[in-house]
This record gives sequence, structure tokens and C-alpha cells, in this order.
Amino acid sequence: MGRSAATLLPGGLRKEAAWRRRDRSWGYVFVAPQVVGMAIFVLLPFVASLVLAFTSWDGLTELTWVGFENFTAQLQDELLLRSIVNTLLIAVITVPLGLGFAVIIAVALEKLKTRTLYLILFFAPVVTSTVAVAMIWQQMFRSDGVLSNAISKIFGITPPDWLGDPKLALIAVCIVSIWSSMGLNVIIFMAGLQNISPSVIEAARIDGAGAFRLFMQIRLPLLSPIIFFSSIVAFISSLQTFDTVFILTQDAGPDNATRTIVYHIYDLGFGRFEFGPSSAAAVILLVLTLVITAIQFGAQKKFVHYEDDPV
Repeated sequence: MGRSAATLLPGGLRKEAAWRRRDRSWGYVFVAPQVVGMAIFVLLPFVASLVLAFTSWDGLTELTWVGFENFTAQLQDELLLRSIVNTLLIAVITVPLGLGFAVIIAVALEKLKTRTLYLILFFAPVVTSTVAVAMIWQQMFRSDGVLSNAISKIFGITPPDWLGDPKLALIAVCIVSIWSSMGLNVIIFMAGLQNISPSVIEAARIDGAGAFRLFMQIRLPLLSPIIFFSSIVAFISSLQTFDTVFILTQDAGPDNATRTIVYHIYDLGFGRFEFGPSSAAAVILLVLTLVITAIQFGAQKKFVHYEDDPV
């Protein structure tokens, strides 16, 4: 009668193999809840949305297959095109400005002894509910709010109607987005600056590099991998802007000035119960996100540098 490979091993190796099998089994047990959660709350809604994009359904009547009709109608819908333009404007304004301010603040706080206090202040909006943040800024943007009064006293002009003027409403959304995401980026950039090898900094100083040249030619290039990572996260987050718009400029602002793609999806699905067009718009957002991320990965070869890159 043949013997299995395990029984042919010496006693010590058999015990080690048994321990590994047991560890692997416990690993599957601990990972299982996460996998099941992903399948139920991510994969299943994704597949359902993909199927609904090719149907006509209001949630009550029978589901009807319509092919690419929803995509054709959405790509010709002025509201979707308006929402895409608004979303891209928010991303183009908030990502470079937000990351730029975060780098400047991280460098300024790096050598400060009381930086912990400032980091807490900057990080507070990150852990605060977006709804609460939007409601606070809504009060500040009022014609008799703090921000409007400050502008009126400093410049001696009539306070701007931030949330009622179509030209200013999108800027107000950008200001809140930059402010609320600043703290996380500052923390990440400070960690990146502290991970730069001191020997590289010392070598640059011996070569006569001043503080500005040291930052522009050594520290900033070595920080570029983290800036690249943060830019991808920030772009994806900007493309998903919803709660700030929903609370700050109710009903997408005056003349749909702050209508974003995610708000458009919400409006179609839960405002008009047009789940087919809503799902088609969601698929269009997915494609747009993948295209922008692919462009970022393609462009990163030109501006991302690593410490072990050949000179």
C-alpha cells in the first residue's frame, strides 16, 4: 500500500508542515469576512449596476432590456456634459492647489517644535463629518457670514453672494474641498520628507546647495513618488464629489453650477427613479476615472524620481 509524501518526511518536518497547514487555514478564516464583505457590498452592486445600465427600470415595473440606448441618451444629455465639465473643473482646481499648499505647510512645520498642535488643527477637518464641514462653511459663505464680512471690511466692497452666484458657487465648493483634505496630505508629505536619507541631504550641502536649491533639486524630486500617489487618490476623490455639493449648494447650486457626475447619478436614480440612465452614467464615470488614472500613470515616468534611480 502506497504512503503519502507527508508520512515519508522526518518527524520535525511533518510537524512544521502541519503547523503551516493550520496557519494557512486560520489565515483563510480571518480573510473570509473581508472577502465576503467585498463580494456583497462591492462586487454585487457593481455587477447589478452594469446590468441595469442596459435596461429601463423605475424600481416598480418590469425590467426591460434596451441595449446601449441609455448610454446614447446620456452622452447627448446636456446635464451629464455639464456635470462632467464641473467635476473636471473641481479636480483640476483642487488637486494641484491642495497638494501644493500641503507640501508648503509640511516643509514649514517640519522643523517647528510645536508642530503637533498645528497638525491636530490641520487634521481636524479630515476626521470631521463632511456634512458638518459643509454646514459650517454654508454659514460662513452667507452674505452676513464671517468670510463675506472679512472681504467686505478688507476690500470695502459689497459681500459676494458665494452660493447664489453661478460663477462663485463652484469656487466655494473648491475652497471647502481643499480645506477639508489638507490635513491628510500634510501628514503624508511630512512622513515622506522625514524618510529622505540624511546622507543625500548632507552630500548636497557639501556641494554648496542652499536651502531653496536643496528643496527644488533634491527634496522635491525625492518626494515625487508620494506626490504621485496623493495625486491619484485626490483625483479619484474629486471625481466622486457629492456630499459637499449636496449640502453646501442644495440642488446643485444656481443653474446647475455645481452639478457633479455623482450628483447627476443620484438625481437620476433616487430623484427621478430612472435607474437605467443612472447606472449608465455610473459606468461612464468609471470609464472616465480609468482613463484619467491611466494618463497619470503614463505621465509619472517624466516627473517621479526614486532615491535609487541612476543619475
